[in-house]
Amino acid sequence: MPQILPPNANTFAKWSIIGGGIFLTALVCALVIFARTEENRVGVPVEQPVGFQHSLHSGELGIDCRYCHTSVEVAAYANVPPTEVCMTCHSQIRVGAPQLAGVYNSWETETPIAWNKVHDLADFVYFSHSAHINNGVGCNHCHGRVDQMSAIWKAAPQTMGWCLECHRNPARYVRPREEVFNLAYEAPENQLELGAQLVKAYDINADALANCSICHR
Repeated sequence: MPQILPPNANTFAKWSIIGGGIFLTALVCALVIFARTEENRVGVPVEQPVGFQHSLHSGELGIDCRYCHTSVEVAAYANVPPTEVCMTCHSQIRVGAPQLAGVYNSWETETPIAWNKVHDLADFVYFSHSAHINNGVGCNHCHGRVDQMSAIWKAAPQTMGWCLECHRNPARYVRPREEVFNLAYEAPENQLELGAQLVKAYDINADALANCSICHR
């Protein structure tokens, strides 16, 4: 019976397998790098239709986060305030200011302001603001010092590895509930001791936090 495949067929097959493995490895690495750079720009301001300054409202004026983000303690999502909340003040303060044209246009046309997302988790990730806040995770742990930001940007990568740093050892990060909205809060020297006490007091099941089903449902 004549030989169907050429003599170098085995060599070709071997190098095809090796090359395929190298390609898949490079592809995975490239996707990881892409996800951590192009699609996860930490520290890069996100342009908004209205130049809202957290540094003015939260920093200089001392407005509590919950005045605008009213659902953070009771819901999974931190709501973006409707224009009505803005107009609570700006129907009397800085009326007609050019910087607020987008707010007044939204109010007059009854069209919501199209804010651009800053923190946009993947659809396969479940995250609950209320679960974190009610268990002593401070706003600034994830969002940074928004009270010092004139614009707004991501302060932390919020990748799975970053989240697991806390989930695997919550005692390093939890704080007293009354300090959750204190953006200037810094962990004390006895954080591990205090954190261990709070984990127990808040009934946090630290052993279960690293389970896949906690975030992927």
